[in-house]
Amino acid sequence: MWKKRGLVYVADGKEDWAISHAYVPTSMLLDEERIRVYVSFLDKDKIGRGGFIDVSASNPLEVLRVSEKPILDIGEPGTFDDNGVTPISLVRQGEKLYLYYIGWQLGVKVRYFLFTGLAISIDGGQTFTKYANVPILDRSEKEQMYRSGTFVLFDDEKWKMWYIAGDKWIDVHGKQVPTYNLRYLESLDGINWGKQGTVCMDFANTDEYGFGRPFVIQENGSYKMWYSIRTISQGYRIGYAESKDGLNWKRKDREVGIDISPSGWDSEMICMACIQKTKYGTYLFYNGNNYGETGLGVAVLQKG
Repeated sequence: MWKKRGLVYVADGKEDWAISHAYVPTSMLLDEERIRVYVSFLDKDKIGRGGFIDVSASNPLEVLRVSEKPILDIGEPGTFDDNGVTPISLVRQGEKLYLYYIGWQLGVKVRYFLFTGLAISIDGGQTFTKYANVPILDRSEKEQMYRSGTFVLFDDEKWKMWYIAGDKWIDVHGKQVPTYNLRYLESLDGINWGKQGTVCMDFANTDEYGFGRPFVIQENGSYKMWYSIRTISQGYRIGYAESKDGLNWKRKDREVGIDISPSGWDSEMICMACIQKTKYGTYLFYNGNNYGETGLGVAVLQKG
C-alpha cells in the first residue's frame, strides 16, 4: 500500500520554457541524500523540454533545486522531436548515463507522432547530448505512428525494453486519440532495436484503449511493473503486474495500492508512475490531473 505524501512540484511559469506541467517523472539518486527527478516542462505553446527537480531523499516534498535551463531541447524543424521531448527512462552504463526520451512531432491528418530518441550524459546527468537526430525506435510496418513510452533495463547481459506501440486512432468523447498496447524488445547495445516488438500486455476489456509509461523493477526473483491504464470511462489510472520472464505478465491492478484522491490535484487521474528506492524508503512519483498539468506528486511504500 502506498501512502500519499502530497504535491512535490508544478512549473511556476517563471521560465518561458517551463510555463506549466512537470510531466513523466524519471528519477535517479544523485547520492544517498538527493533524488533527481527528470520531467518535461511545457512552454506557452505546449511544447515540452526536459528539465529536472532535485528533492531531499529523506523528505521528497523538500525541493532543493529546479533546473534553470533545459537539459534536453527540441530538435530542428522537420525532425521527429521538433515539437517536444519527454525524458522517460534512465540506464547507467559505466561512466555514461543513457536517457531515453519521447520525441513529439505534429501531424495533419492525425494529431501527432511519437517515437523514441536517446541522449547520453558523461557528467553524471548534468547535461545530455543527443545520440542522433533520428529516433532509435522509429516507425515500422506494424508500429507506424507511435513507438514510445519506453522503459529500458540492462539485465542478464541484455538490454530489455518495454514500450507502447500502435498504428490506429479512435474517437473517445468526440476527440481523436491513439490506441496502443505494451510490447517488448531486446538489444545487444541499447541503441539498435528490432522493428517490431512482442505484445506483452493487451487490453482487459473494451473500456481500455491505451497503456502509458511502464516502469519495471526486479525484486524477489520476479519482474514488477507499474503502468498507466487509459480508459474511456475514467481517464488514466495506475496499474500493476508481475512476471517471471519479463514477457508474460499477470495483471494485479487491484493490488496497486494507490488511486485518485477525493479532491485536489490528483482527483481526476493518476499516471506515469516511477519507483525510487532510497535508504529512507521506497517512493512512487506520479502525475495527477490533465497529464501532469497539476504537477508531480509522491507516495511512500508502507511496510506490512
